[in-house]
Amino acid sequence: MTNAGQQRQKDAATRRVVMIVYPDAHILDVVGPLEVLTGAKLFLPENIKPYDVHVVAEKAGSIRTTSGLTIDADQSFADAAMDTAPIDTLMIAGGHGTVEALEHQDLLNFVRQAARRADRIVSICTGAMILAEIGLLNGRRATTHWWWCPILKSKYPEVEVEPDAIYVRDGNIWTSAGVTTGMDLALSLVEADWGHDVALQVARYNVMYMMRPGGQSQFSAHLVAQKAEDPVINETLSYILANLTDPLTVTALAARAAMSERTFARKFKDETGVTPAHYVEAARVQSARVELEQSDTGVEQIALHAGFQNAERMRRAFQRHVGVSAADYRQRFRPVGAQIFAPDVDSS
Repeated sequence: MTNAGQQRQKDAATRRVVMIVYPDAHILDVVGPLEVLTGAKLFLPENIKPYDVHVVAEKAGSIRTTSGLTIDADQSFADAAMDTAPIDTLMIAGGHGTVEALEHQDLLNFVRQAARRADRIVSICTGAMILAEIGLLNGRRATTHWWWCPILKSKYPEVEVEPDAIYVRDGNIWTSAGVTTGMDLALSLVEADWGHDVALQVARYNVMYMMRPGGQSQFSAHLVAQKAEDPVINETLSYILANLTDPLTVTALAARAAMSERTFARKFKDETGVTPAHYVEAARVQSARVELEQSDTGVEQIALHAGFQNAERMRRAFQRHVGVSAADYRQRFRPVGAQIFAPDVDSS
């Protein structure tokens, strides 16, 4: 067989995935990424099974999650440790049970053993704490749920924590932020394994609308606007979202709020955790993302619609908040070149 033929055969091989769960894991940390991975089969030829999934826990059988629903583990740690088959992707779920899991020596020992024979090691949400506990994140960049990022940084100072990223890849170790970002990470795995077009189809099938780059911020302008308690700041946030093309300077916003610039800036950051300038830019990027995803409007025009003065300013803002340029961001939603296999479902 030629080298090209061997590569095609390797590319079409089933990837073995081992997902580690424990009591009070978050059910979305488990089923979200696995649904994304296994959903790739709908967009590949029928003879290709993209992923072979094994769920492993302390004991085989039902594991209760934070929601009260249960997940069935295929194998116990002891039985899975006897299996010497290579692991393509080792995944560790997060959830409220992570604190107890950090004290579970059988779990930690299995992660150590399985990591040695895994090509990729992935944590979902607070699963990063488990990787950090056994030293796998030392000297590496990593992220976790925004609430846990300060704890990860304090408890494991040798980890380079990136608190704003939705997922981070450092070598063969991937870590994701909270809950649904595990699905974004899983889409990136599908893209690495089966190509951009298949990953895009999986995203659309799961009504995810987009494949978010890992460097994209966990920050959401609309979510921040919902949590502000000060009525003046709350009204200011709503005004910003509704008037992105206005000159939303600190001077203009402070005058509108009938405050000094210094008082306004302090109150704004106390309520939102960010400066007015950061919030305005993030809101404009958020607006531009929607138009980039859903229209064919030119980038220059979208920049004006979103309140940026020109496309270059929008490009720099996208690099800061999303990790790619606006043009590159749009390109991620356009299938390129390869044949796309439609799922065998009725889409009428």
